[in-house]
Amino acid sequence: QVRLVESGGGLVQAGGSLRLSCAASGRTFSSYIMGWFRQAPGKEREFVATIGYTGARTYYAESVKGRFTISRDNAKNTVYLQMNSLEPDDTGIYYCAAKSGLTSQSPADYDYWGQGTQVTVSS
Repeated sequence: QVRLVESGGGLVQAGGSLRLSCAASGRTFSSYIMGWFRQAPGKEREFVATIGYTGARTYYAESVKGRFTISRDNAKNTVYLQMNSLEPDDTGIYYCAAKSGLTSQSPADYDYWGQGTQVTVSS
């Protein structure tokens, strides 16, 4: 069982930056693939980024590639999402999630979810 708590969301102007954090409970954080997803009002939850067990492998949605960076600190049981050059289309609730096995971009493959943190980008 893994409990995930996101933080770091807020209101920012277009072009600005935010850093999201996701703190995980439990001793086996390093055995989970971690992902970030987001959901805008009226839209389905979509993949943003995922990171492998050691942090060596990362994958991004095309819409955020070059602007967002996912990282993890296994000693602190925390995964991060650095978001730069934010755009109004990045607005939504951002969720972190955990799964075992292989990396995946599908929300359905993830077993544990946080409660989400709101990111609002104004134009």
